[in-house]
Amino acid sequence: MLAKLFKFYGGVKPPSNKTLSNQQPIRPAPLPSRLVVPLHQHIGGTPRPLVQAGDPVLKGQKIGEADGWISAAVHAPTSGTVVEVAMHVRPHVSGLESLCVVIEPDGKDEWITHGPADRAAMSPADICQFLQEHGIVGLGGAGFPTHGKLKATPGVPMAELIINAAECEPYITCDDLLMRERADDVVRGIAVFRDMLQPTQVIIGVEDNKPEAIAAMQKAVEAQGEAFAVVPVPTLYPAGGAKQLIRVLTGKEVPGAMRSTADMGVQVFNVGTAYAAWRAIGHGEPLISRIVTLTGNVRGAGNVEALIGTPMDELLKLAEPNPDTDGIIMGGPMMGFLVPNEHAPIVKTSNCLIAHSERLFPPKAPEMPCIRCGACARACPHELQPFELYWHARAKDFGKTQQYHIFDCIECGCCAYVCPSRIPLVQYFRFAKSEIWAREKEKKAADEAKQRFEFKQFREEREKAEKAEKLAKAAAAQAAKKAAEAAAASEAPATEQPAEAAADPAEAAKKAAIAAAMARAKAQREAAQPKNTDELTPEQAREMAEIEARRQQAGIVPEPADAQPATTETKPE
Repeated sequence: MLAKLFKFYGGVKPPSNKTLSNQQPIRPAPLPSRLVVPLHQHIGGTPRPLVQAGDPVLKGQKIGEADGWISAAVHAPTSGTVVEVAMHVRPHVSGLESLCVVIEPDGKDEWITHGPADRAAMSPADICQFLQEHGIVGLGGAGFPTHGKLKATPGVPMAELIINAAECEPYITCDDLLMRERADDVVRGIAVFRDMLQPTQVIIGVEDNKPEAIAAMQKAVEAQGEAFAVVPVPTLYPAGGAKQLIRVLTGKEVPGAMRSTADMGVQVFNVGTAYAAWRAIGHGEPLISRIVTLTGNVRGAGNVEALIGTPMDELLKLAEPNPDTDGIIMGGPMMGFLVPNEHAPIVKTSNCLIAHSERLFPPKAPEMPCIRCGACARACPHELQPFELYWHARAKDFGKTQQYHIFDCIECGCCAYVCPSRIPLVQYFRFAKSEIWAREKEKKAADEAKQRFEFKQFREEREKAEKAEKLAKAAAAQAAKKAAEAAAASEAPATEQPAEAAADPAEAAKKAAIAAAMARAKAQREAAQPKNTDELTPEQAREMAEIEARRQQAGIVPEPADAQPATTETKPE
């Protein structure tokens, strides 16, 4: 155990409500009627579909190919038939649709051929690719592809590898039950991360309200002979935030603008991610299921291992929701959201489903004006000034919100939790962020359009200049040719051929061919006309005699063949 723990600024202590669901062991969820597997379930590129309607699939078969480095593959959760690859609602506060693979299970749950990886023969790059191909992403937050975090920053030695098992959100107990029941596999997964990153120490941070999980992890670490430190941390929301947990365990303050903690020699992984990584490395199983807490307004709260793509409403029925349930919250009550469509499927980052009712979550009192009491600023774990952010976001002065570091906000909800005016501060911050992102996107599109237009103008000017240059060169060559021909004509003897023929044999040959063609045409015309009356047929002679008789009657006297045309002379006076 570490000698000293540190504190982070702010934080709140909402009721935990964890005993509702942590009293029963994890149970497997039955096969659903159909599975709707979104292709985009993580940060990064959207995987490309590898199947189409009518294709049979096996459990664990890859159905989505990773798109780029920051992306991960997607797999069939069970065997069956692909019904369609189409747009379906996704589990997001926006209620928008995304491309999904819909599978109808055949009930056989038949696996593809799979087995453990040969880690001894694999390089770090091979292991990263293996995890990407098996769809391993972070299971505790935004779902960052795990292989993208298994590389230390060049020039920065890895000091601490931190395993986040705090699980600070109220109601959620999936990580707690995972550590209690499957601690050995969790420790094996942590060892994989340790071998990849080579840190100075490995620290497993668990909130002190999980004594059974702490004991199970300590026992598994000792049984496997690892030197991992299992450290209980004070229960304070949001101790499970990566930057807050780093502060508590190491004392290091992560700058707000820093996006990768590896730049400080620290890397953080969720405990569920370590378990999923070991199932891939040690058993060859891709990430096709996860443990989900079912709690809230239900009679049978607990944790189930559910297949990715299971519809939320169908999964929540396993916990027997009460009749007054009027919605489903995905995630915890602090950072989760009411899903717009209860038929949306669970994804890799779905850790909890809370049955919503007005009895558990009464409607909030009407929003009142801000009284600038400063309670939100004292509770903010990132030491921001939420009341200032609120004023500028409400006034749509988004430049000011950026000056007050709105993108350092992790939307933990501490400010809204303590606000006496019941202002939904996080909603204002999300609105401001989305507007800034939209404007940045529009600006980027406009800049790209401007670049394309300027390049088009440049290309047209370049083509025009190249054409003018070619014409100038051709004119200069023609002038030089004429000058050479003139010089050759003035120097050639009288007995020689004309200058044109000597200077340009090709032109002379062309003229000769034309003259020969004209001669042939003249010969053909002459051959078509009779030379004398002896060559006429009797009919032609008779016609000629008739024509001559008509000419004589008309007084037309034929001219002699050798007659010359008459000329008029003007005599001098």
